[in-house]
Amino acid sequence: MRPLDGITVVTLEHAIAGPFASRQLADLGARVIKVERPGVGDFARDYDTRARGLASHFVWTNRSKESLTLDLKHPQAQEILHRLVDERADVLIQNLAPGAAARLGVGYDALAARKPSIIVCDISGYGADGPYRDRKAYDLLIQSESGFVSVTGTPETPAKAGASVADIAAGMYAFSSILAALLERQRTGAGRRIDISMLESMVEWMGYPLYYTLDGGTPPPRSGARHATIYPYGPFTTGEGKTVMLGLQNEREWAAFCAAVLEQPELARDERFSSNARRSQAREALDAIIDQVFAGLSAEQLDERLDRAQIANARLNSMAEVWSHPQLRARERWREVDSPAGVIPALLPPWVDSGAESRMDPIPALGEHTDSILAELGYDAPAVRALHDDGVV
Repeated sequence: MRPLDGITVVTLEHAIAGPFASRQLADLGARVIKVERPGVGDFARDYDTRARGLASHFVWTNRSKESLTLDLKHPQAQEILHRLVDERADVLIQNLAPGAAARLGVGYDALAARKPSIIVCDISGYGADGPYRDRKAYDLLIQSESGFVSVTGTPETPAKAGASVADIAAGMYAFSSILAALLERQRTGAGRRIDISMLESMVEWMGYPLYYTLDGGTPPPRSGARHATIYPYGPFTTGEGKTVMLGLQNEREWAAFCAAVLEQPELARDERFSSNARRSQAREALDAIIDQVFAGLSAEQLDERLDRAQIANARLNSMAEVWSHPQLRARERWREVDSPAGVIPALLPPWVDSGAESRMDPIPALGEHTDSILAELGYDAPAVRALHDDGVV
């Protein structure tokens, strides 16, 4: 048994935030029925063709789901959707344009009136009300609105994150909020409406720089891959040109770094470097000392010194190196899932449960489960053919 076996989730989702949230639920055993447009589907299906002909974003966020195609502009399709939610759904997730779910008759108020146990999770860029409610919200735009881009990058150039962090943040808050609502429903029998905003999710993640600037303080400087306020902390280059990341957190580690890594224990007593604040102010001078030592070491030699001194360190891995990462391999974290393009590798979710492994079912083809879901709702074969002929599904 998996934690969410027996829970059914119906989704009106596209792109990343909604699909990422529902995939977490599917990983835990929930049945996730993804409603898509006939012939087109979730537009993330066409972002690229890098995953053996499939879109990388779609492969990542849509395994273990069923795909049902419905043309929701058609009244019969809306009737099918209403029956599906009323008869099967514990949870509805939607990240359509603001107001679209209500117009389709699947907003929380309409659903709760006839099914009080329903949990509805609405995911949007800016939330269900307020002056920004109707603004389009893509990941880069929310990274910018939340201030994330302003503190990320180099002193000369702000940068966005390389992954869709605003979508991921919203998806994870949707996931955790749905789990909380399911727990609450066990006690009360009542569902709940959940309103997740990408902006608010990202601003929550911005707590450190926000408090750093409390009462008008200057923001932490953009410092590339280095830490804005702790030093040494970030990338350093070894003699053969490889990059090693390291980080010091306290004075004990600074003394160990001087003695065992730089092999210059006297630096620990140098007044210029006697606190993190002073080391940060004297970065240029300390950089020169560190670079001179590291230029004579290979990455392996530097790793050995850092480990011996118990200094946190890591390699700046490429994507190819992550695919073959020895820790992931040792913990047997890779599996394979089927897809319309054949078998594709997939990483198990970060949680490890000794009782049940994550569900790792196929990535669905567009509309792959339409006929079986219609049959489950009581439509016989002639009725299903008629729905196809009429363009309803």
